Amino acid sequence: MGPEPFTIAIPESVLSDLRARLRSTRWPDDAPGEPWSQGTDLAYLQELVEQWGGRFDWRRQEARLNAYPQSTLDLADARLHFVHERRGKPALMLTHGWPSCFVEMLPLVDRLSEEFDLIVPSMPGYGFSSRPVKVGVDAAYTAGLWLELMDALGYEQFGAVGGDFGAAVTTHLALRAPERLTGILLTTPEMHPMLGPDSAPLTQSERAYLEHVARWDATERGYSSIQSTRPQTLGYGLSDSPAGMAAWLIEKWRAWSDSGGEVDRHFGTDFLLTLLTLYWCTNSITSSMRDYFDARWHGTHLTSDDYVSVPTAISVFAHEFVPEGEPPREWYERLYDLRQWTVAPRGGHFAAAEEPDLLARDIRAFFG
Repeated sequence: MGPEPFTIAIPESVLSDLRARLRSTRWPDDAPGEPWSQGTDLAYLQELVEQWGGRFDWRRQEARLNAYPQSTLDLADARLHFVHERRGKPALMLTHGWPSCFVEMLPLVDRLSEEFDLIVPSMPGYGFSSRPVKVGVDAAYTAGLWLELMDALGYEQFGAVGGDFGAAVTTHLALRAPERLTGILLTTPEMHPMLGPDSAPLTQSERAYLEHVARWDATERGYSSIQSTRPQTLGYGLSDSPAGMAAWLIEKWRAWSDSGGEVDRHFGTDFLLTLLTLYWCTNSITSSMRDYFDARWHGTHLTSDDYVSVPTAISVFAHEFVPEGEPPREWYERLYDLRQWTVAPRGGHFAAAEEPDLLARDIRAFFG
């Protein structure tokens, strides 16, 4: 079976249940100290939940999303959902990460659809893409699904853009099928080179960068520890409470973006509530978190012999959540054939939604 047209149509019963759960939220006591210092701020979340259950117009957002041509494709293990703008131009695949979904990439579709055929898949287990019922659905596995998708769409060659887990999938695409990739562009270099006995010594900048990453891991990666060990246990609470799910996701959108703490103003409340509604109504929060478990315990890990020979661009955004300032270019040249390196004055982890004009500029410069 080939791709089939898809229209988002959330049943009214699901939306009514969501609103009822939001109204009956049982709140914890407020945390002492500075707001957000122990996690999502209570007053902020109460206001967001009130808007979500009251003034937010999902049907308006649903109609806006349905203006983009969407399809599904049944493969052996999963059903893939994707946006596909076909104009007879060079093909470009845009892959999101966690805690995001395909809507993050739509601002790029708005800006690039006259120049490229754009394919924006939902990662397995996110939104309307199902996740294979097995372990080992890592970035390399997903890259194989993406190649099947591009075969079904009739694209022999294509470029690829990705951030977060999408950057890992894009990297594995280049490693697995370099002859099919015209180039890759990463907004967050998710994959790191593995050093071997013959590797060049680390530079001072590389050592400083790795020390900073270690400090960040020690203080900020608690979410990753639980999602990579007990995603099922966490999933019971997040799948049952929309307020709890919102707290878990919005904290990351605030912390990892160049929002200055004003996450609603930075992205717009409608955008954030659309993202939350998609996670909630598809009940995909738990399946999305399995990416961490599979990557940690069943992932395809790089070796010191791995090298991406496909021409690579990296767009560095000023407030990406791991590095302080600009990461060292030479660190990523150990793994990638790096042809373009740009540093944006603003933007963060969710570059396609935060600074789509800057990112579209880099895409045009590289793939054009």
